Amino acid sequence: MEIHILGSLSLTQGLQRWGVASKRVSVVLALLALSPGQPVPFDQLVDELWGDERIANAKNALQANVTRLRKLLASVTGRQGCDLIRTVSGGYVLDVPSESVDAHRFRALADRGAALVGPDAARAVEVLEQGLGMWRGAALLDLADGFRCRTEAAHLDERRLTAYEDLITAKLAVGVERVSVPELGHLAAEHPGRERLSELLMLALYREGRQTEALEVFHGARRRLADDLGLEPGRSLHEIYQAILKQDDILGRPRQFLARTG
Repeated sequence: MEIHILGSLSLTQGLQRWGVASKRVSVVLALLALSPGQPVPFDQLVDELWGDERIANAKNALQANVTRLRKLLASVTGRQGCDLIRTVSGGYVLDVPSESVDAHRFRALADRGAALVGPDAARAVEVLEQGLGMWRGAALLDLADGFRCRTEAAHLDERRLTAYEDLITAKLAVGVERVSVPELGHLAAEHPGRERLSELLMLALYREGRQTEALEVFHGARRRLADDLGLEPGRSLHEIYQAILKQDDILGRPRQFLARTG
């Protein structure tokens, strides 16, 4: 069985996929799947499900949702639900390997890909594309009402952006990989505080022979940082700006130049 939380929550076994009809059951599964093999306290689950809402017999209500989840997992796997979700002192444990949860596989691939960017950029592209290809929408889609799901979703989305930045860095290092400039530009505009996205966009544009547009990215990022955060661009963004002005060889040659000399 695989549990998918990088998008809407679902379960797969072989080629079959199951959704989870109940939102409260989905929340319980999501919280347990975020920490497979680790106890999740009753109180944390109750807080996530009902927040400040006062509910009579909250522990019994939680247990009812766990019972429904156990039945679902049993129907998917053919195993006993009590073996998959064990009751421990003060909480529940989802007894599955961490690699059965897509978020944990993604993090492992993202870390591996990041480590490969320098020594083996071509392999880094393969690993990072594999990890990013697991996403089917925003993390914990439709489940981020409670504090912990909302916090974990934000962390996963942040890691997704970092993995994307690593992927573009690796593609630009390989040189033969084409970068989607419109997609990169959209993300840079959507996340003005992430200067690395602006740096990568400037380099990608420069490599496409679009030097003027690359320089304008710097000025646009500078305006947004000043207006939104009251900050100046960091040293790295300034350095790539200066390198583009000088057409420094460290940036690689623009594609148009290569076409003329090829």
